[in-house]
Amino acid sequence: MNISGIKNCYGCGSCAIVCGKNIISIALSRDGFYVPQIRDIGKCTDCGLCVEVCSYMHDDIALGEVSPRSCYAAWSREYAVRRKCSSGGVGFELGRTLIGQGFKVCGVRYNVDAARAEHYIATTIEELIPSIGSKYIQSYTMDGFKAINRKEKYLVTGTPCQIDSFRRYIQKFRCEDNFVLMDFFCHGVPSMLMWKKYVDFVEKKIGKITYASWRNKFTGWHDSWTMAMDGAEKGETTNWSESYDFLMKEKRGSYNSRYTQGDLFYAFFLGNGCLGRACYDKCKYKKATSSADIRIGDCWGKFYQNDDDGVSSVIVFTEKGEKILSNLNCEFVPQPLDIVTDGQLAHSPHRPSEYELSLRLLRNPYLSLPIINKILWFISLCRRVKRRLSF
Repeated sequence: MNISGIKNCYGCGSCAIVCGKNIISIALSRDGFYVPQIRDIGKCTDCGLCVEVCSYMHDDIALGEVSPRSCYAAWSREYAVRRKCSSGGVGFELGRTLIGQGFKVCGVRYNVDAARAEHYIATTIEELIPSIGSKYIQSYTMDGFKAINRKEKYLVTGTPCQIDSFRRYIQKFRCEDNFVLMDFFCHGVPSMLMWKKYVDFVEKKIGKITYASWRNKFTGWHDSWTMAMDGAEKGETTNWSESYDFLMKEKRGSYNSRYTQGDLFYAFFLGNGCLGRACYDKCKYKKATSSADIRIGDCWGKFYQNDDDGVSSVIVFTEKGEKILSNLNCEFVPQPLDIVTDGQLAHSPHRPSEYELSLRLLRNPYLSLPIINKILWFISLCRRVKRRLSF
């Protein structure tokens, strides 16, 4: 038994790293989502490892039915970290603390050359800084996951489905003690077809993108659905070998766009217009369901609605996670689960009626993202008018 028949999965890549024959790769599907491919099915021994570590193929989660041990609202005590990060900076402080204890961090950065988010290994605080901030696109896990040595200590971060599969992977090899796992509240991942059209749209304005940042706080945490970018023709290039103080400076970017002002990326992403099929149909990780040691996110609710610097929600699921938090350079305020999950999706996102059409339009190489957005807006308008006239 193998994963050859799986379509529209989470694309986490754990099946590829567990394969002893090294015949599984991860590539983009025609709809723009990472999926597994078996390169030479004749070499498959039907060992079943790829299926065993696949979170998509299991109805339960790897950690079992575990209730949260504790919940907090939290933020970094270093103001620059709190301002630079998407929420309160707990994720960065966790990585920084564990690096100081001899861990490596498998996190996610944006690769401007490949125009994708990807997992990578950070061994210093400066190398960790590119992982700061949310990247609301599906990450390519292969290079980062394959670089992990199971005999060494790591913090591994990712979406809930990525972490659930990775938990199964380290359970299989009985090396959980070497790993700390952290996930986050996940809305879903949009098609890379949409992201690449968005990149094309921006690059016509500023040239080849040299820097990209999601969720910038220049307009405040509660209006931080922003995109900040620099290009070869406008802006400056970030050199990730620079000093800590330089890299921690807030960077506005020469191109700035906000959801509240009609940014196209967030219009598609937050409107659920082109998420992965598994995000609609197979997500089992909402609210406090997780295989991680620690889950983080934004404490969006009314309790912190007047805070504009950012507050992290933190849910701890394991004793290991509880012990680690006590060493972080953060303020922790115990809060009920309802407060730390306020504003987060309780169920899978709703699949819009124009979903299949959206993907067809995104596959069309001749249509730009603004044109696609106008087409979908017009069709949606016609449907609303038709519904009203039918009453």
